[in-house]
Amino acid sequence: MFPESTIDPIKQAAVTALTASFVAQGHPAEYATQMATAAIFQADLELRNAQMTRLLGWLKQEQPEVYPIALSILEQTREDFEKRVAIG
Repeated sequence: MFPESTIDPIKQAAVTALTASFVAQGHPAEYATQMATAAIFQADLELRNAQMTRLLGWLKQEQPEVYPIALSILEQTREDFEKRVAIG
């Protein structure tokens, strides 16, 4: 499910509960686990996006001189990631 070094008991409990729910809905257990893991992963992505949006909003309002630099760093990170994914 999750790499050994990043096991979070809350996420593990959520995966277990979601897996049980998917199995109760009639999904095979092996697929239910994958579905639950994907759902937790998606929720993590949405949380991180919300955190980044809030941080950028705060920077724009409270630290306008830093805001453009932060946007530049984010854009460079996106470009670097896309290059890694395209190559890999």
